[in-house]
Amino acid sequence: MSDWPDLLGPAEEVAPRLLGAVLRLGDVAVRLTEVEAYAGTADPGSHAFRGPTPRTRIMFGPAGSLYCYLSYGMHVCANVVVGEEGTAAAVLLRAGEVVAGHDAVADRRPGVAGRDLARGPALLCRALGIGLAHDGTDLRRGPVTLEMGEPAAAHERGPRTGLRRAPDRPWRFWVPGDPTVSAYRRHPRAVVEPGTTG
Repeated sequence: MSDWPDLLGPAEEVAPRLLGAVLRLGDVAVRLTEVEAYAGTADPGSHAFRGPTPRTRIMFGPAGSLYCYLSYGMHVCANVVVGEEGTAAAVLLRAGEVVAGHDAVADRRPGVAGRDLARGPALLCRALGIGLAHDGTDLRRGPVTLEMGEPAAAHERGPRTGLRRAPDRPWRFWVPGDPTVSAYRRHPRAVVEPGTTG
């Protein structure tokens, strides 16, 4: 069991607590402004829906681990594992504001405007320098660390972005009015769950 109480509970309850938290790697730090919740084997939109695999085993570990994966075969995205060990709940880190290490980020993303430096899950990882080698990192010990801090004073919620399965669960959370929040995009072949509206 994790000794990180802020990260325990269902993913959709923990996710908004991460808004305002700071993710840090080396000299670069990003304040989270947008996240999405995934509920493991209870969620058709989750990588872990069909149970543990070599790719998803980290998601079944203790809260406070970093789960990294390759999207479209080229972009690294990162999640914070949450909930009780064995549940595979995780929160995708979708966007944030660079609050330290601007020079390092500018080298990684030349010519990109400030609000777009970490706007989107793959760009957030690129800004921080997170790669697949960071999969399984304990976010207390590092090298990638998470500082919870004060949660955002307010947040909004809506459907998850770009999902084909279970897209209409309102498990995307963001800081209202923050320019670093990414644009919502619905999957062109989204499958609506029974009992929800599409």
